[in-house]
Amino acid sequence: MIQAESNPFYGKYNTPFETTPFDKIKTEHYEPAFQKGIEELKKEIDKISNNSEPATFDNTIVALERSGKLLDRVSGAFFNVLSANANDEMMEISQRISPSLTESSNYIYLNERLFSRVKTVYDQRETLNLNLEDRKLLEETFRSFQEKGANLNAKDKERYKELTKELSLLSLQFDQNALKDQNRFEMLLTDKEEVAGLPESSLEAARFAAKEKGKEGWLFTLDAPSYVPFVRYASSRTLREKMYKAFMSIGNKGDEYDNREIIRKIVNDRLAIAQLMGYPNYAEFELSHKMAKNSKNVYNLLNQLLEAYKPVAINEYNKVQGFAIGKEQQDIIVQPWDWSYYSEKLKDIQFQVNDEMTRPYFQLENVKNGVFGLATQLYGITFKENKQIPVYDKEVQAYEVYDENGKFLAVLYTDFFPRSGKQSGAWMNGIKSQYIDEKGKDSRPHIIIVMNFTRPTESKPALLTFDEVETLLHEFGHALHGIFASGTYASLSGTNVYQDFVELPSQIMENWLTEKEYLDKIAIHYQTGAKIPQDMVQKLIDASNFNAGYACCRQLSFGYLDMAWHTLTTPFEGNVIEFEKNAWETAQIAPDVPGACMSTSFGHLFAGGYAAGYYGYKWAEVLDADAFSLFKEKGIFNTEVANSFRENILSRGGIEDPDILYKRFRGKAPSIDALLIRNGIKK
Repeated sequence: MIQAESNPFYGKYNTPFETTPFDKIKTEHYEPAFQKGIEELKKEIDKISNNSEPATFDNTIVALERSGKLLDRVSGAFFNVLSANANDEMMEISQRISPSLTESSNYIYLNERLFSRVKTVYDQRETLNLNLEDRKLLEETFRSFQEKGANLNAKDKERYKELTKELSLLSLQFDQNALKDQNRFEMLLTDKEEVAGLPESSLEAARFAAKEKGKEGWLFTLDAPSYVPFVRYASSRTLREKMYKAFMSIGNKGDEYDNREIIRKIVNDRLAIAQLMGYPNYAEFELSHKMAKNSKNVYNLLNQLLEAYKPVAINEYNKVQGFAIGKEQQDIIVQPWDWSYYSEKLKDIQFQVNDEMTRPYFQLENVKNGVFGLATQLYGITFKENKQIPVYDKEVQAYEVYDENGKFLAVLYTDFFPRSGKQSGAWMNGIKSQYIDEKGKDSRPHIIIVMNFTRPTESKPALLTFDEVETLLHEFGHALHGIFASGTYASLSGTNVYQDFVELPSQIMENWLTEKEYLDKIAIHYQTGAKIPQDMVQKLIDASNFNAGYACCRQLSFGYLDMAWHTLTTPFEGNVIEFEKNAWETAQIAPDVPGACMSTSFGHLFAGGYAAGYYGYKWAEVLDADAFSLFKEKGIFNTEVANSFRENILSRGGIEDPDILYKRFRGKAPSIDALLIRNGIKK
């Protein structure tokens, strides 16, 4: 056991802006700090629930909101590192502490005395003269108790405890199985013929990866910077198929990392929880507190978009199919592992632009400065690297963020490259939330954005693809949502908004990438310093809607899959692969691949927070297209529109209903028209 005085989590952090002292934290510090944090939280809860004074907003609701500071501090550090830099020991700790964390949550929400006090305050809400934010906190606190079982009878409460404890472990196990299964795949190629078609950037990265493992040749993995270029450019159809099937079999091999049984348990546990709460299925339970409200509205959006985009997608597929037949001079059927390859070839012919032409103009350092610069131009904020801020990995960078008046806003961490203990994909998280403390001081947030970009090699800096630049803008949008947080309460601050609203701040940022004025600012050749040629910019813009129908249908298929898993009304005992095939069939364009399965590695659904919420990406896409149309109308760098977006969307957190916030910014309700126009579906 680590002694109190030697555990960096205890006491005040003597670091810039009280940032997490990652340089002093060792793996063995986490578990005792979690235990102490849980003990302190329980004491705080006991104090609130056993208070002999009548329940008030301050002594019950606010006191509850401000409880658990040590636990928040430990969790903020641990779970970020677990996602971005994990080892086996960290994974074992996560499994050991998970039941205790679930138990501590149940200790709050299944506490009858505490709920009685919360309900007393809630029942008096009309007479308390609360301001908007205080009232929202009260309503959300009461709702949380209801949704987490406070109204259940004693028998059902015990059942709820069992289900939530099991769910937390299952989600962890799902995530770790997928990571371990993905990491064990390696494809070492030594014959030049086998790597034909691959650009030099991919080959150099693959040579470097092989060298790091003491091998000769080219080493490919299922990490995005390795996998994506391979299926896009490799001439060998056999090897593309091998890579695709390896990717689509993550967590689906019938061994110790197989996730199919875990999926069954997760969806059945979620269903059981929803039905305990009086809902027919998990989707209705989850959606009751989102913009969409219910599954009918979700399906209405999905079906509306499918009707508009599917004919376009089928036409796009047929064009690529015809192109492939002409290129190969044989009657081949374009399979999923062929799609990116032939699409890229056709795109190159139609628009004379591809990733390898543009990549030299997207050096990571320049792009990052360009992304920061966009925030400066729109909002007046500035970024200053601080190498004194401790980080959890030598590749992580930390920045101080300041408002245009010099006021400190946030600490922003960036973590750009793949490593063995890192989950795939890209994300933004908060290490510390923003809130106003007991003394009235504005405690500013610590934000992290995590990517898996193409690494620098021995001869080249990190050069990004167009899609990778888009990803950076996306996650940076989430970061701005956190950076501009200005609420009193952490639970209503920053990105703590309805899930189908949270993607608006991120997705709107992607729009600037197809604007000439912006591209010209960030795209600079890493060797010559020359700006990207204007004809290339135009080609990128012209190509931005290439196969937009197919891309939309792919995204819709994920939404249909998610909804199918979470609209089940009876326990699932069937075949996971067959279920998936049937669930998303209506939105699938390319032929089905027997045995392939995405669900078994779909962390958003089974290990993240997007269960019954994946539709939110398309929901927010409607919002972001509609919102950006105002920038297009007034000017893409218009500070008046930007400040309105900041004031009404980015800084408001979850204080008000998103429908109200959006209409206040836009002056009207959103429609899908702007999205259809942006994608060239509607003129």
